[in-house]
Amino acid sequence: MALSDDLRDLYQQVILDHSRSPRNHGQLHGEGCIHVHGDNPTCGDEIDMWVKVGADGKVEDLKFEGQGCAISQASASMMTVKMKGADAAKVQTLLKDFRAVVTGEGTVQDEDALGELALLEGVQKFPQRVKCAMLGWRALEQAIQQSGEKTQQA
Repeated sequence: MALSDDLRDLYQQVILDHSRSPRNHGQLHGEGCIHVHGDNPTCGDEIDMWVKVGADGKVEDLKFEGQGCAISQASASMMTVKMKGADAAKVQTLLKDFRAVVTGEGTVQDEDALGELALLEGVQKFPQRVKCAMLGWRALEQAIQQSGEKTQQA
């Protein structure tokens, strides 16, 4: 799907808004909080993500700090908004759907759930930017995995 001029303008506005004023920016501390560091050595983008998953498997809270391009920071900000309160199934669906949107590979299962994240579809035209858009998502995926491992060990 080609982006119309109006959609392209909206895309740029949303990216700039989230990169200049990231949501859920900062650190989390305390019991049950998982910290993950991710980087993209190709471009130098970095992210630190803190995720707290409740006993019920829902993402209770998540925050991030990082440096890098507008796409990496905006994507992480937009992702944190969507993931707060999400259960494990929703997290996995959103991860797969977002990956499909930015890579152009696979099928999106729940386009409505993505909301404004679907605006990042244009990234697929620039393969080097896919890693930027996925940086925060990969960090979240690692944190969720670590949380599950801790739960199994307990």
